Amino acid sequence: MANHKSALKRIRSNEAKRVLNRYQHKSTRTAVKKLRATTDASEAQELLKKVSSMLDRLAKKNIIHKNKAANNKSSLAKYVNTLAA
Repeated sequence: MANHKSALKRIRSNEAKRVLNRYQHKSTRTAVKKLRATTDASEAQELLKKVSSMLDRLAKKNIIHKNKAANNKSSLAKYVNTLAA
């Protein structure tokens, strides 16, 4: 167990960051599922903007890899385009 003041503070701050990261990651996954379940084209367009932003934010903070974010955005954009057609 850590016995330095700074190490104890680091443990507390790491836990707080971990909880926030998990919350944001789970929220994004839920939004992606919601978008994939959508069949209305105009609603899907609006959701795509929000989901893309969420994915970019996760990639920027290194919660997910930037290529994973890009792949998800690409496949979601393809899906939304098929709805529009």
